[in-house]
This record gives sequence, structure tokens and C-alpha cells, in this order.
Amino acid sequence: MSTTPIWIKDPLAILAEGAARGVVVKDGRIVELVPAGAEPATAGVVAYDAGAHVVIPGLINTHHHFYQTLTRALPAAMDRELFPWLKALYPVWAKLTPEALDAAVTVAMSELMLSGCTTTTDHHYVFPAGLEDAVGIEVAAAKRLGIRVLLTRGSMNLSERDGGLPPDSVVQDEDTILADSERLVATYHERGPDAMVQIALAPCSPFSVTGSLMQKTAALADRLDVRLHTHLAETEDENRFCEAMFGCRPLDYLEKNGWLGPRTWLAHGIFFNAEEMTRLGKAKTSISHCACSNQLLASGCCPVCEMEEAGVGIGLGVDGSASNDGSNLMQEVRAAFLLQRARYGVGRISHKDALRWATKGSAACVGRPELGEIAVGKAADLALFKLDELRFSGAGDPIAALVLCGAHRADRVMVGGRWTVVDGAIPGLDVAGLIGRHSAAAKAMQGG
Repeated sequence: MSTTPIWIKDPLAILAEGAARGVVVKDGRIVELVPAGAEPATAGVVAYDAGAHVVIPGLINTHHHFYQTLTRALPAAMDRELFPWLKALYPVWAKLTPEALDAAVTVAMSELMLSGCTTTTDHHYVFPAGLEDAVGIEVAAAKRLGIRVLLTRGSMNLSERDGGLPPDSVVQDEDTILADSERLVATYHERGPDAMVQIALAPCSPFSVTGSLMQKTAALADRLDVRLHTHLAETEDENRFCEAMFGCRPLDYLEKNGWLGPRTWLAHGIFFNAEEMTRLGKAKTSISHCACSNQLLASGCCPVCEMEEAGVGIGLGVDGSASNDGSNLMQEVRAAFLLQRARYGVGRISHKDALRWATKGSAACVGRPELGEIAVGKAADLALFKLDELRFSGAGDPIAALVLCGAHRADRVMVGGRWTVVDGAIPGLDVAGLIGRHSAAAKAMQGG
């Protein structure tokens, strides 16, 4: 965190009004926007010359499964839709070890940071024997790297023998899940606008947990005042499963179990009808749009315009690397822009919409209004991109170029006033060593 004020001076472009000459950062916050023709009013500033940089709010990733970086492009799971894809991967994920998870989460967070991400969620719901401290491993990695995190204590207690999808070896019983959920919140959850680590509760999906666990998790989240997350309305198969198993559609099941409300954000949200979107909007339940994953699994396309018209907040998520095969949030912005532009046309979707989803929209998903915007009083979470690659040559609008020309690597990233990416690299990170460690863990899990 900066105690000496830093003036991010004269950027090439900045995604903020009235800040043509940049912003001043102090004590982890944005304390001043410097308009054209002005000098900072803040005393004692140290200038950082941003003349070669496009400055945007730090991007916020609202859905991920870090451990899945160990199963990228896995032949056994390729060219499958969601349910058979999951059944192919569960036996591999059941081999997850603490050492492999540490490598996986470090790769995922590092890739996100290098793409301009300053805050990320993770949905970890696989707990084979020996991996009981999975969330603790994630917290340690996040602190080493300096990224903000909202880590969700995922869960599954409905295995194959009970009519669910996951094998018995990766599920836990209800009492274990609830006790550990409470322990994690008590141990790690930070409150307030400067929080770096937060915990949310996240049963995996309606087809992998019981109604009892859904209800008790919602009650626990309410008592502890933490957020709730799950997958919902990702595929038509899920709709059919819920109707056969529970006698209702997924959103009805969610509401029946006490989940429909402002502390909840949902991954995907592809197959809601108009009446359900209205209910989501009234409840202030938001959606994490995962464009790359939805395309790779051919699940469908989130109806973002109808959602927003109904009052539903939209954020962006890269989703797990086994259904995206990358953790690059800037590329996810472009993918969401292109997918939704193709659906709705040039008159309804612009590059600014996609950037808004990944910043202010995502901040709302994770309940952090102090993030996702360059404005006085907001957190000093910023991403700075250079336009010095061939892909940007000739670009007229620097901010539009990030999306249209395919930016993929930030030059500088700041979290809470502290530089976490410098000259396109994470200080102190041995990338070659990490790749070697991660690749070996992936090979061991995959039986290579």
C-alpha cells in the first residue's frame, strides 16, 4: 500500500471521466482525479509516467475453478457436453493432492494477474481425502502473489449412489461441510473496503448437493453475513435433471431453498425464461457470464441484454481452465464482447459494455462496491496496458483497442496501491520453475 502519494501521470488513455492527466493514489485508495490542464492538488506526489499506458480499473473475475488448470485440453474430456465432460473429469480430480493444488492455484492466479486482474473468486468443491485444507492453500498463494480473493468453500454431498454425478471419493457429508464452512469464515474472512481475503459459501450445483445442504448453507451465510455462489441454468440437461429430481425448474429450487436474494451470485445463467429473469432482478441476484466456457462446452449463450433490462447485474468469469483452458480475463472480455455482439448486433453491445461487465458489474457480483471503478474514494486497483505490439499498430481509440485488437497481457497492475505486476512480470515469481512443477503435477494426475 502506498503511503507516499503516487501520481499515475498523463496516461495515453484512461477509463474515467475528468482524469485526462491521471489519478493520485495514497494509502491504497484513489484520492484525486487530475483533469486536463491541471496539476495534482495532493501534496508531495511522486509521479509515475503513464504516457505509454492505457489505464483501466483492475479487472474482477467472478467465477473460476483454479484446480482445473491441471486438466487443460485433456483428451478424455474433449468434445463433450457438460454432464459427460464432468463424468470424464471427476476421477482425475479425485487424485488432487495439496502439492498439486498449490501449483494449480498459483498458475491460475498468476495468469489472471498478468491479464490485468486484481480480484478473483474461486469455486473449489472437490475435497478428496488429504485435501481438507484446500482453501487454506489458496489463501497462502493469494497472499504470496498479492491479489485480492473471494474464495468460496464449495461442496458436494450428492454422489453417484444418491443419484448425483460425482463419485463417492470427492463428496463430503453435510455436517463436515457446514462445520468447515464456519471455520473458514472465522479464520480467513476479512471485512471492510480494504479486505484482501474473503470467504463465500458455494454448494457446487443442484445436481451435486442435497436440498438440506442448500438450505443450511443459506442459513449459515445469512448468520455469518457472507455471500453465496453456485452454478445455475448452465444447460438444458440441468433443467431436465431438476424437473425429474425435484419436480421444479432450477430457479424455483433455488428460491425454495432460501437462495434467491442479494447475497447470491450465480455462474452462467443461460437458460432462464423471461419471468425468471424478472424474479432475479427483483431479488438483486447477479450472474457471472462465462463466454469462453459456454462456447467450448456448447452450453449456450447468456442473454445479457434481457438480463440487464430485467435489473440483473452481469459480471464476467473465466470459469475453470478445463472448460476455458485459459485464465486470461482480458481475453474473456473480448470473448464476451464478440459473443454478445454476434447475438445482439452493433446497436446494443459495445466494447464499453464488456469492460463494464468485467469491472463495475463484477464488483457488484462479489459485493465490493469500492472496486471496479476509477473514482475518488475507490480502491487503487488498476491495470495498465501498453499498445506496443503489432496487434495494436494503427489503432485509433486506445481503450477500444484493448478489446478489439485483443490485449492479453498487462504491463503494470496495482492492487491497493501496491504494484503486483511490473514490466509484464510478477516480481519474484519463478515462472519456469512454476511451469515445471505444475506440468509434473498435471502429468501425475492424468496418469502420464
